Amino acid sequence: MAASMVQRLLMPSIRSTPSISTSRPTIQSITNQLKSITISSSRTFSSSPSHAATYNQVRRGCRTAQAMRKSVSPALSTVQAPALKGVALKVGITKPKKPNSAERKTARGHNVQQHSVVLVRGGRSQDCPGVRYHLVRGAGDLGGVGNRATSRSKYGTKKPKKAAA
Repeated sequence: MAASMVQRLLMPSIRSTPSISTSRPTIQSITNQLKSITISSSRTFSSSPSHAATYNQVRRGCRTAQAMRKSVSPALSTVQAPALKGVALKVGITKPKKPNSAERKTARGHNVQQHSVVLVRGGRSQDCPGVRYHLVRGAGDLGGVGNRATSRSKYGTKKPKKAAA
């Protein structure tokens, strides 16, 4: 019995020739083959390796959720609107933070007077504390910038008319 087992291992086994079918594979047979192939991914792709937290890190609270990022313009994010219509209540001038020096118009605007109807969009001013909104130029009572050639849409300037030759 042991000799027959050794003989089977040493001698090449006689293979049965598979029956060759001339028919094409059907869509159903292909889908069945694809369903049988299972791709197991233990985690999503990341370029950096994931390290397990130590006991002391867990004790200190490393697994708490990160705090939500503070909104740049909270009044617009609560209503989910890109811009809102408003009335200028106060028009004034503020000075920026330390390395910069200027007189920044606030409305609170530019040619805006008190009680002017304006369109307010988000976007903070990096060097003026407390300024979280901008006014849309050329909308409402706030005029556009005259004689502007480039970036006209940002400054509410119409396209200049071509001079007739």
